[in-house]
Amino acid sequence: MKTRTLGQNLEISALGLGCMGMSEFYGTADEGEAIATIHRALELGITFLDTADMYGPFTNEKLVGRAIADRRDQVVLATKFGNQRAEDGSFLGVNGSPEYVRQACDASLARLGVEHIDLYYQHRVDLDTPIEETVGARKELVEAGKVRHLGLSEAAPATIRRAHAVHPITALQTEYSLWTRDPEDEILPTVRELGIGFVAYSPLGRGFLSGRIKSIADLDDTDFRRRGPRFQGENFERNLDLVAKVEEIAGEKGVTPSQLALAWVLSRGEDIVPIPGTKRVEYLEENVRAVDVELSGDELRRLEEAFPKGAAAGDRYPDMSMVNR
Repeated sequence: MKTRTLGQNLEISALGLGCMGMSEFYGTADEGEAIATIHRALELGITFLDTADMYGPFTNEKLVGRAIADRRDQVVLATKFGNQRAEDGSFLGVNGSPEYVRQACDASLARLGVEHIDLYYQHRVDLDTPIEETVGARKELVEAGKVRHLGLSEAAPATIRRAHAVHPITALQTEYSLWTRDPEDEILPTVRELGIGFVAYSPLGRGFLSGRIKSIADLDDTDFRRRGPRFQGENFERNLDLVAKVEEIAGEKGVTPSQLALAWVLSRGEDIVPIPGTKRVEYLEENVRAVDVELSGDELRRLEEAFPKGAAAGDRYPDMSMVNR
């Protein structure tokens, strides 16, 4: 497995594994298959695992903790706080208060069964708490040895700069794929100026770019994508036309649409690490092979023409007020 470096010195595999769907949001869960997927990822050289306290809620961290209990030294472990949920799953809001930072970190350490978190993200920015206070509290966690590196997720350029001035930010995580290219406008230039790595979540467009979703009926009744604007009505049909272009180019190249889409994200810079999520060994093994897919200048040009910024129909979320804050 090839490696890449986030920030100044966090070396990880060029491809990570998003673990969210193993517990929630993407239909029914199978813990046995999920743990087998994590173990297979480590065997294949993936070292970077991504979870969050809100996934489940809380159960995903426990699952990841069980999966890595006897192989902690093989893992660069990332988790997140800030999207506060109750035990019944209800959303309580975004919380970045220093007191909550400390509470959330200790709870995550206990659930994960580890002594430190390698990369600790603020999942969403709390507009009621100055970012300097939130980062200051996490700086104390670094000094206490509970956290190694700090990250942000879905933060605006000005917020990133303010945070980085308090303590070095190692990585910024934001959605990025062929059909979500808006980070190229301001986010990527900002993090590159500051020497911050970029972690691309949903690099397969929430699975849409895999070509496996042809109708809304292909999604489980509990799948959160059913509520997503890009999976609704005319938007869905327009986005299917985009996926057809991925399938065409992938077919000519002899790779799968997923591998082509991931190879495109990987081609955007050595400071970018995509973290496709999957809960099945089969799809994991398919995704890993994308690291060795080289795209020609002509293939990149065709993808650029097919997927200019704003090509996808519909917003990323039903409520976009929570992102780019």
